[in-house]
Amino acid sequence: MGSLEVSDAESAAVQKTANRVSLDSMKEKIDQVSFLNPPIHPTMTICVMQLKNGFVLVGKSAPADSENFNEELGRKFAEEDCIRQMWPLEGYALRERLSATE
Repeated sequence: MGSLEVSDAESAAVQKTANRVSLDSMKEKIDQVSFLNPPIHPTMTICVMQLKNGFVLVGKSAPADSENFNEELGRKFAEEDCIRQMWPLEGYALRERLSATE
């Protein structure tokens, strides 16, 4: 289980209402994902993630030592970076919806 899944499971374990941003709800909002390894730093992985509403997030990963580069892990970490950026945005949007009903 990855760190995002662990965080989501821990949040779900203490959930008292239906009002929570979940990892699954965020993944459902992803439309397209593209990965780049720039020629200037080929062991750096950049993830460009477009959400269904058109909003774009950019995540990145790079090993401190280029000898440790692993393409699969680079993509995983860059994509997780995008999702970590999405989490507070989704939290804000949920809070806005909740405050409109108070």
